[in-house]
Amino acid sequence: MSVPDYMQCAEDHQMVLVVVQPMGIVPEDQFFRIYKRITSVSQVSIRDSQRILFIRYRHHYPPENNDWGDFQTHRKVVGLISVTSCTTAKEWPQTSDRFHGQKEVFGSTLYDSRLLVFGLQGEVAEQQRTDVAFYPSYDDCPDVEKRVEDFVESIFIVLESKRLDRATDKSGDKIQLLCVPFEKKDFVGLDTDSRHYKKRCQGRMRKHVGDLCLQAGMLQDALVHYHMAVELLRSVNDFLWLGAALEGLCSASVIFHYPGGTAGKSGARKPGVSSAADAGKRHRPGALTTNGISADTSTEIGRAKNCLSQEDIIEKYKEAISNYGKYKSAGVIELETCIKAVRVLAIQKRAMEASEFLQNAVYINLGQLSEEEKIQRYSVLSELYELIGFHRKSAFFKRVAAMQCVAPTIPEPGWKACYKLLLETLPGYSLSLDPKDFSKGTHRGWAAVQLRLLHELVYASRRMGNPGLSVRHLSFLLQTMLDFLSDQEKKEVTQSLENYTSKCPGGMEVISLPDGLKLPPVPFTKLPIVRSVSLLNLPVSLRPHKVKSLLGQGMSSASPFIYSPITMHSRGDERSKKIDFQWVQGDVCEVQLMVYNPMPFELRVENMGLLTSGVDFESLPAALSLPAESGLYPVTLVGVPRTAGNITINGYHTSVFGVSSDCLLEGLVGVKSSGCMVEVVPSLPRLQLCTSLPRFAHLSTSVSLQLFNGETQQLTITLENIGTEMLNTLELTSKTLSTKEKLFGEFLTWDLQDALSHLPLKSGQSVSIPVNISAKLDFSGQENLLHDLNDDGISVTGLPVSSPLRQVLKPRAENKPVGTDASKNEFNHVKVGILSSRSVELQDTSNAAGYIPS
Repeated sequence: MSVPDYMQCAEDHQMVLVVVQPMGIVPEDQFFRIYKRITSVSQVSIRDSQRILFIRYRHHYPPENNDWGDFQTHRKVVGLISVTSCTTAKEWPQTSDRFHGQKEVFGSTLYDSRLLVFGLQGEVAEQQRTDVAFYPSYDDCPDVEKRVEDFVESIFIVLESKRLDRATDKSGDKIQLLCVPFEKKDFVGLDTDSRHYKKRCQGRMRKHVGDLCLQAGMLQDALVHYHMAVELLRSVNDFLWLGAALEGLCSASVIFHYPGGTAGKSGARKPGVSSAADAGKRHRPGALTTNGISADTSTEIGRAKNCLSQEDIIEKYKEAISNYGKYKSAGVIELETCIKAVRVLAIQKRAMEASEFLQNAVYINLGQLSEEEKIQRYSVLSELYELIGFHRKSAFFKRVAAMQCVAPTIPEPGWKACYKLLLETLPGYSLSLDPKDFSKGTHRGWAAVQLRLLHELVYASRRMGNPGLSVRHLSFLLQTMLDFLSDQEKKEVTQSLENYTSKCPGGMEVISLPDGLKLPPVPFTKLPIVRSVSLLNLPVSLRPHKVKSLLGQGMSSASPFIYSPITMHSRGDERSKKIDFQWVQGDVCEVQLMVYNPMPFELRVENMGLLTSGVDFESLPAALSLPAESGLYPVTLVGVPRTAGNITINGYHTSVFGVSSDCLLEGLVGVKSSGCMVEVVPSLPRLQLCTSLPRFAHLSTSVSLQLFNGETQQLTITLENIGTEMLNTLELTSKTLSTKEKLFGEFLTWDLQDALSHLPLKSGQSVSIPVNISAKLDFSGQENLLHDLNDDGISVTGLPVSSPLRQVLKPRAENKPVGTDASKNEFNHVKVGILSSRSVELQDTSNAAGYIPS
């Protein structure tokens, strides 16, 4: 026997084996529909009996395994169900001959067989036959399950007759020597009359009868026969069959202790009549039912008398495996026994002992296995290690199975199967494909192994012909494993990534795999690493300022105080995020990032811009180049808000090595930020102010005017609309700062009639306002007046139509005429300033722009 059944479990020993096979040309989907209905009949309660027959179905079974049916009867094919299509009566004879030929394959062990014919109608189909069932079509076959139940009952009758026949003690007859295929040549020429030979025959037959009793539902009788077989076979050192008797004893005991089965949820079955609650319903010992079949008398006799304890089960399994190990040809039996023991130990939660059995199974030599069989073997070992909680060991064997899928000896490597198995190993290595799991700063698992696994995923996805998948895995490797890469590895990974992205650029879309797994996007938050984010205020000349007097018009300053902890809490959160300055719709706004480059080479970041929400925002992309392993480096990102409201800076986007990333601030670790929300006020008019006065020598934003007392001079103020908003109204007021002497008359006078006639002032237009400046002061009683005037001067403020920016003109004499007397020749210096008329206070110069809302 060369093909192991890796799904074997202890309860399989009480099941009868039925093979279901298609015959001729049968559509695969139709066959498996019928196969699924047949396998739904997994256990049948025998009529007029308290026993249950369990059935194990296979749609493929190696005929050579059938030769081991005398060694363990659950390996013997006792039932055959053939499924075929037949549309005309002419095809029927040929179909019938095929059926007989198919039966001959398992003919030596078959108890009964059935043929299900689909598509045939007429006289042939109307014939009543026990072994053939005719159905018009695959959809019109309502009684398939009932036919299978009747078939199973016929198998049970044959099984019961064989059990009774073999169990009868025929002292005068010679007992047949049962043997496995490789033993037959060893018994040629042996003395059949020796006591040793007879004991061997008796022990093997006892073991065989125990198997039949177990299949027939006679659990107690099976235990008795197994015990007797163990004693007889041990006395003659028949180690192979002693191992089989010990394994049978273990299987019967496992069935008693774990009536739900050991194969897990998929193999779980009903406890049947093995539970003690059914004891009162059973017949008295030795009683026959109406059909002549005796009931299982296990409970009345005392099943626990011969049943092994849970600890003894494992010891007997070890002894059985040790006996099997003495025979090279029993490698499959030994491997399957190890698997059965592991399943029992998994239920008993004895993981360390289970791992010993699995370690033994790894080193069992089964000869030349095909690549497919090797893959199956390693996959099952992986599942069993997972069953006992050895997740990393499980991942190791699954990875070995994945590598086996693409072995050099395979003519057509299965890269898809390899990739699928590699994905299944990720949990065992504490690896997730979601970059959010790595954002907390703590790393789990062995980084070296994880790097190797990610490289294998990249290579497998490339060989599958999916470059987008390769880019995603390589991006994930670079983002999450950057701290564990050497300088040389960083260069190699980035070069590979650039090669991949030249054919298939990386993006932020979610990649869906065929098995339903979704790969989330991988933002490059470490290329570069951001340490702080700051929203910058507008330049001084462009900042809007609220005018308190205008805000207070028509509004009461008093308001009721209402306390609400919920409201205050939410407002507190909003205040903590919102910044106390404003941006203006249509103006360029700036956000400064402090970044550094962790790579050992120059990092080029392309198309870097802001991610925002709340208002329409036009981000102006930037490109930067950071030196290798640079320190903190300031990067300013700019954009223009197109609508008014509250804007939130959510993050930034980059393009690095051909991969586009959207990096959110909430996903960045250790980032300092003063806030990320700012108010955007509606667009304001922008005015450029210039005067006819000369600029001051040392202050480019100031102009200078010198007047003698009693002198009058005219200046011209020119306002040009350099913004996009129209100027509709214009108001002008003046304010004189405190002086040491009384000022006679108006210091400033002007005429707005001509200026107002040019309103509204459109973009690009300008208007001039003539202003007369008169100096009339009373100097009496002040000795140091001129000196005070030099210090304080006189300030004149005007109020144009509303400008959100303020600029103060501060003309001030820095130089005095040489050789003059300060008390006689000092002259007056004037400070001139401009105020807005509407909602904001502005400073303005001839070269700076101010905002004036219409």
